[in-house]
Amino acid sequence: MDRRVPRVRVAVTVVGALIVLALGVACAGPLFWLFKAATSTSSETLADPFGFWPSGIHWENLTEAWTSVRFGTYLLNTLIVCAGTWFFGLLIALTGGYGIAILRPAYARVVSAAVLATLFIPGVISLVALYLTVIDLPVLNVNLLNTFWGVWLPAATNAFNVLLVSRFLQSIPPALFDAARIDGAGAVRIFWSLVLPLSRPIIGVVSLLTVIGAYKDFLWPLLVLPDPDLQPISVALPRIESSTDLGVFMAALLISVVLPVLLFLGFQRQFLRAAGSAGAIKE
Repeated sequence: MDRRVPRVRVAVTVVGALIVLALGVACAGPLFWLFKAATSTSSETLADPFGFWPSGIHWENLTEAWTSVRFGTYLLNTLIVCAGTWFFGLLIALTGGYGIAILRPAYARVVSAAVLATLFIPGVISLVALYLTVIDLPVLNVNLLNTFWGVWLPAATNAFNVLLVSRFLQSIPPALFDAARIDGAGAVRIFWSLVLPLSRPIIGVVSLLTVIGAYKDFLWPLLVLPDPDLQPISVALPRIESSTDLGVFMAALLISVVLPVLLFLGFQRQFLRAAGSAGAIKE
């Protein structure tokens, strides 16, 4: 009724347009400035940070960042870190959630409470203990420094993902699992033939969270991978900042930012569909 009044309709339209414009500037503005700095010379960026390419666009900064900064090597390391963390993270989240929500042994509530309790412990508190464990792995007596295993295994044990998967599996009608047991399916067969196909929505959500977390993680890879040839982008770029031309360094930052954005834009439909349909299974 209020929108039928011309003044109210105009005011709402103007305010909505201003809000959308402000959000657009806040979100896209930093990315646009980074693109401008990455395609400008260092002197231009320092003299006039908000100037629009006084001497033209310098695309060569991108190619130089890829070659002179060894960005390809760091990108490959990052992909290896993300792939391993994703695989082991999904393995632990799915099997842990399956055991808590579906198998439900007598001690399932105790395990669930213990997993939940770890969420209240700040990561920095357990950092020293975790580092001492990595440099001398119990039982095996293996040093995992300068190995991707030292990054994969601690990052994969994510309590939030385990609880997220268990809550999703609890929303699946129990009659499906009862019917599978009546047909003679064991725990492994139920997990492979029933749980995994039904868990595609939550797998998409957990995959997105795990890959983004592994891509931007800085402190733990810095401690476990002191060898520069093994470091991912998040660790390598801050290390080379002081010895790299500003324009080239900004170009390397631009490439590192654009890659996850393109990944999300390419799979946003699958991610959003998975997030929206999680827990939507009905009996």
